Amino acid sequence: MLYLAEVQKGKGGLLGGGKAELKLLACQRSEQSWSAVPGDETVMCEEANNYSAGALVLVDLTSNRQVQRIQEAARQLVSILQNFSRLQEKFKTQEEEIEQWKQSLTYQSQELNRREMEMEARREQLQQMEEDFEQLEQQRQEIETLREEVNRQRDEFERNRQELEGAWEHLRGEMRRLEERQAEFQQVAVLDGEKAQAIQELLSRLSNGVPATEPIREELAAALGIVTQQQGLLSQHWHNLEQQRSTAQQMQDEVDRQAQDLHRRWQEWHQAQESLEQARAELKVQQSALSHKQEYVHMLGLQLQNHDDLHQQMYRLADTSENVTIGQQVDLEALEKMSVDDLQKLVQELERDLEKLSKFVESQEEELRFKQQEIEALQVRIQNASDFDRLNLENDLADEQDGYQMLNETLVGQRRNLRERKSLLNRHQAILRRRQGISDGEGQDGGVDLGPILSQIEAQRHQKSEELQKLESQIEQMRGAIDQAQGMVNSQTVEQENKRNELKQIEESLLNRRKEVAEIWGRVNLYQEMLQPVQDRIDELRQKLEGITNLMSQVQGAGEKQRQAIADMRQMILSLTNTPELAAS
Repeated sequence: MLYLAEVQKGKGGLLGGGKAELKLLACQRSEQSWSAVPGDETVMCEEANNYSAGALVLVDLTSNRQVQRIQEAARQLVSILQNFSRLQEKFKTQEEEIEQWKQSLTYQSQELNRREMEMEARREQLQQMEEDFEQLEQQRQEIETLREEVNRQRDEFERNRQELEGAWEHLRGEMRRLEERQAEFQQVAVLDGEKAQAIQELLSRLSNGVPATEPIREELAAALGIVTQQQGLLSQHWHNLEQQRSTAQQMQDEVDRQAQDLHRRWQEWHQAQESLEQARAELKVQQSALSHKQEYVHMLGLQLQNHDDLHQQMYRLADTSENVTIGQQVDLEALEKMSVDDLQKLVQELERDLEKLSKFVESQEEELRFKQQEIEALQVRIQNASDFDRLNLENDLADEQDGYQMLNETLVGQRRNLRERKSLLNRHQAILRRRQGISDGEGQDGGVDLGPILSQIEAQRHQKSEELQKLESQIEQMRGAIDQAQGMVNSQTVEQENKRNELKQIEESLLNRRKEVAEIWGRVNLYQEMLQPVQDRIDELRQKLEGITNLMSQVQGAGEKQRQAIADMRQMILSLTNTPELAAS
């Protein structure tokens, strides 16, 4: 089984180091699962001496705690941490996806509840409409029955009218004969009793033949009342229809307004998307410019490195050759104007400084030689030492070598500085001897002075360094601007994506809304198609009933005139007869 352990070492004894042991920290249960080891369980392991105290190792143990294999844990721990980091990122992504699913499911549940409530309301409305239509159908049947009754009474009335017309024709014939008789018997004062009696019977028959219109008028009034009641109920349905039409129109207007607003927002989104694409193009241009500047900076860095290498080569050349010197620049004009005494004092001061520097460099050289001797002695001791002593001696040797290296690097600059001081002193001495009139044949320095060349190299290096610093500053500013632009582009990209998803949801909701409005308009049109024929039949029935009522009024008026005419004829017959019985009858 694989364990994560810590190397622990005890203090060394007289004959060697202390024994190493492994403190078990964690145990691997599966490929990605580890559990802590309780307590301070340790395992002895000789191979642990190869590792320093406190080092973390992976050790494979058998069931009886025997070490089979041991290895460093650094790389494995890095791999485990990387896997753990990836798992965390994966879990975070999955949590975000789960949260999005939860939000989506919540939204879908709310939408389903809303649609279920709407469907329930529609079902109740349709049920109410079905009940209203059933009531309308029942009332329509009642109206049909009433209309059949009215038609029957109208037919009966037509028969009575025809009979009345026949009676009137008969009466007019009798009146014509009566007038003829009156013309024949103008001088006769009285009628014959038998004929008068016949005329009276004929008048009684005419009086009894006048139809009674009151029952028919009562039936017509009842029919008109039913029609009025049905019209009231139908008017209520028309009112409901107008309300639904108004609601549908409001919803249609709202849908049209939302469609216009959605179209406007889509246009704004496309404009923002074009701006985003332009910003991306500008960002690419800035990144390309930054890449070019970085390439140029890299080239300047290589040039500076070449200058540094050339500078170092000049100094190494000066260090390895006595004929090559690197002297400081001398202001010859100032030395020529200086008095001989002042120049001599300056030369003496330079000689004293050179002597001090020479003594210091000699002391450092002596110390360097001493360290070299110590290093050689330690190397000899290491070859003859035991394993335990060799470890300490090797540590001492490493310390001495580090000190030697540091001192040697310091002396490189000191030697170069000493050589420059000697060259500077030689130039001053040469000028002093020349002004004192002393021959300088032996004092001429036939070496090559690399000072002017190094000065030019240093000037170029300084110029390149300033240019490099300027470019690096510009690059830093460009990086800041690019990071800011990249952040804005990323933010706008996320914002555009969110707006796009939002507009897609609004568009889908608007499509569902349009379907709802279309369904409502369909119900309104169906409602109107069902109400209009009923309304037309009721209007037609009312017109017929009103026509029959007007006809009944005319018939009633004609009957009154007929009765009046009969009464006049009776009076005329009474005036023509002298028979009291006939008058009484």
